[in-house]
Order: sequence, then structure tokens, then C-alpha cells
Amino acid sequence: MITRRDFSFGVAALSLSACAAPDLRTMGRQSTSDLPLDLRPVPNAEYEQWVEGFKIRAREQGLSENTLTMAFRGTGYLPGVITRDRSQTEFSRTLEDYLAIAASDERVANGRAAFARHRNTLATLEARYGVDATIITAIWGLESSYGDRQGNVSVVSATSTLAFEGRRGAFFEQQLLAALQIVQSGDIDAARLTGSWAGAMGHTQFIPTSYQALAVDFTGDGRRDIWSDDPTDALASTANYLSRNGWVPGLSWGKEVLSGTVSDAVIQPQSGGPRFEVTQNFRVIKRYNNADAYAIGVGHLADRIGGGGPLRSAFPPDASGLTKDDRIRLQNRLTALGFDTEGVDGVIGQNTRRAISAFQRSRSLPVTGEPSVELLRQVIQ
Repeated sequence: MITRRDFSFGVAALSLSACAAPDLRTMGRQSTSDLPLDLRPVPNAEYEQWVEGFKIRAREQGLSENTLTMAFRGTGYLPGVITRDRSQTEFSRTLEDYLAIAASDERVANGRAAFARHRNTLATLEARYGVDATIITAIWGLESSYGDRQGNVSVVSATSTLAFEGRRGAFFEQQLLAALQIVQSGDIDAARLTGSWAGAMGHTQFIPTSYQALAVDFTGDGRRDIWSDDPTDALASTANYLSRNGWVPGLSWGKEVLSGTVSDAVIQPQSGGPRFEVTQNFRVIKRYNNADAYAIGVGHLADRIGGGGPLRSAFPPDASGLTKDDRIRLQNRLTALGFDTEGVDGVIGQNTRRAISAFQRSRSLPVTGEPSVELLRQVIQ
């Protein structure tokens, strides 16, 4: 069984909104000026020494001098990659917050539009691989917002930085070597080999070794181009990935449980929240990203793209005593008062906390930046 479960993705912590990867629109490597400062190469003598040692090992694996020269041109040590890698476990969301972003009205609407645009291709993929077309579309939506946020970080810079850092050095050296082999094979020019801060690539965010094993040239142009404006190869590669990992044609991912059904197949990721009866295909989705929230997000988004409605079961109030409706009222009211939360989704993120802090400061209240029942009462007075 081939899996990405040992690879850490921003999407596992749901980097699906403002924190998602920058837009990738051009055919060449974008200027590093488009990236946050900490994702631009900086001098690091120890890293550069490590790269020279790696190149010796890469040559022994059959990498040509020309490939190494081209692939490492303009690359370097990215301090922000290390920061993000070390801080991933500090970020967690409730399933309610996760789904509020993963299956937001915008993502559902964009998914239905993407599904309609590529209906014929998706139908062909479903017939070929047996994977539900809405599932393929939902993974595309969660991984890159239907291609709009593929990431523009150099994969060579990202994977070499992580390999050098050493926490998962062997794994990322393997990814770096695979990335260079992809360039040498001619599937993509070195300048276009871009992706997320952790080296995941293309419309559906394949890591280099998964790309090597399971990416397909469905268009027949001789290249497995998962980066192209045409998403066909990427969507086909995702369908192939799921099929090869045990997808059962005709079987749903699961469903929301509305009665008192109890079985080993029923899970409740958030205490007091909806319960789901899941299937083998739910576990196959987790081969793509080993998190219950991710698999539910894919399944629920797929259902919504296919015309289904929101979950029917309610989530309990959060730790502050607020329901999602309360949090939406709070965001709306703060924005109306001039403390812009930069979006209204019921998810308390950095923008909402900044708005709360500004409101508290304006009222000479203790500045906590945290929502509460009392705060809601204050903003609606």
C-alpha cells in the first residue's frame, strides 16, 4: 500500500483559507519577492556544505551534472520551512471549524463550478479508475482550492532545507532525490518545480515519491504534468492513487448517522458533535492524508458538490460557550462596529482575535483577544 501518511501537510491542520499557499499562475518559477520573507533563500554555510555532500550521493544515484546545476539554480535554505515544520503540532481545529472552511459555501460553489467545467474528464476518470468523480473533485478543492493555490515555493529548496535540518532527514532526502529525478525524466522543467512549503506539488499536492509511483500521463503528451493549467493529469493521478490504495467502486465514503446506531464503523471525532458511519473508502481517503477530519472533509465536500446539503446534526458550543451562530453574530457585529474580522465564517482565527483585541482596547477592557459570551453581549449592546 502506498501512502502519504508519513508526510506532514499544512492541509492536515487545514491551511485552506488565508494561510493556504500563494497562487501559482505562471509557467516559470515565480520571483521570490512573491513569497513571505522567511520563505526566501538566505545564506547558510552549513546548509550549503550539506548540499555539496548530497550532490555526491545524488550523482551516485544517476543524477546528471546538468540536472543538479539546473535544479539548484536560485534555490537555498528557507528558514520559514523549518519554523512551519516545527510548529505544525501546535495548530489544531475542532471538526466544526475544519468543516466550516473545508466545506464553506464558497468552496462548495467553486467545487460545483469546477465539476461542471471538467464533467467529461471526471466521468472518464470515474469509468477508468472506479473512483467517484465528486471525491476526486473534493480532494482537488481541499489540496489547492481547485488549482488556485498550488504553492510557489521551490520544491528543491523546501525538501533540501528539511533534509538538512534532520528531524526527518532521511525522508526528505528521499523526496529531494525524487524531485531531481522528476526533473531529469523531463516531466517538468526545473524552474517550474514548485509547490508547498513542505514540497507537495501540483493541483492535488503529490509528494515527489508518490508522484514517481502513481502520477499518470492521462493526456498522452509524454509528460505527467500535474502543474499545468489543464488539471487532467493531476486529477487522473489522484484517481489512480486512490484506486491503487484499495478504493472500492460504487461504495460511498460514509454518511452522517442521525439515529442511535452504534457499531465499530461509527466515529464521532468531536465530542457532542455529529457521528459518521464510515467505510473502507473512508480509510482509503486517509491514505491520502491520515486524519479523520481530512477524510470527513473530503467526503462531506464531495457530497455537497454532488448536490447534498449541510450536516443535519448540531455541534456543541465551543470552549467559550459560543455556538457557530453566536460566533458568526460576533464577527458580523465586530465588523459593523469598525473592527473588521476580514470574513464571517464562525471560525475564530487570527483576524477575529485581532478585531476582538481592538474592540476591547477601544472600550478600555482587558485585552485578551478571546471570544466569550460576555464579549458577545458587549458588542450587541
